[in-house]
Amino acid sequence: MSILIVEDEPKTVSYLKKGLKEAGFKVDVAKDGEQGIELARKDTPDLLVLDVMLPKKDGWEVITNLRNGGFNMPVIFLTAKDPVEDRVRGLELGADDYLVKPFAFSELLARIRTLMRRRSGESSAKKPLQVSDLKVDPIRQKVWRKGKTIDLSQKEFQLLLLFLRHIGEVLPRNMIIERIWDMHFDPGTNVVDVAVRRLRSKVDEPFEPKLIHTVRGVGYVLEEQ
Repeated sequence: MSILIVEDEPKTVSYLKKGLKEAGFKVDVAKDGEQGIELARKDTPDLLVLDVMLPKKDGWEVITNLRNGGFNMPVIFLTAKDPVEDRVRGLELGADDYLVKPFAFSELLARIRTLMRRRSGESSAKKPLQVSDLKVDPIRQKVWRKGKTIDLSQKEFQLLLLFLRHIGEVLPRNMIIERIWDMHFDPGTNVVDVAVRRLRSKVDEPFEPKLIHTVRGVGYVLEEQ
């Protein structure tokens, strides 16, 4: 498994690179945001460890560029600050996890392995999924509607899989955020609503019938009505 570290602090880079290599990972390093984007697009690593504060382009710009370009590798953000709004912003932009400096390397390694198991578990579900004219191949992570290919980010794809594995069931927001972002629900955040809105814009708005429906005050349900 290959990991790209995008970090400009030499001590942190050395610490992470040494530990990850000893854990059996192939490791590359980018020292600013522009180089991070370039290497991520060129080499498509299996996972990105991304600092927020970077020269040239910050972490927010890096993940936005990659997600908009269809690059869906898991991303773990590193930051020296811990305000809730920063964590929410990172998750809304498509990050999979968030670590505040200083952190124990064992914690980072555990989170990387959790993301690996999660992705492995998703790919082990081999049966294609379908509702109406929406088709999903979990193995190849491909999505079609009316025969047209739809490009989704990693989080959008995970969210769609969750809906498809619970067709006709109303999924509360707290369940969605715990399953997709592995965090406790904060009533003050709209991360779920933002993610569902982005998913709808790709799989629902250009097509009929609509499949993702809001259950006011509760959550969402995917079904053909």
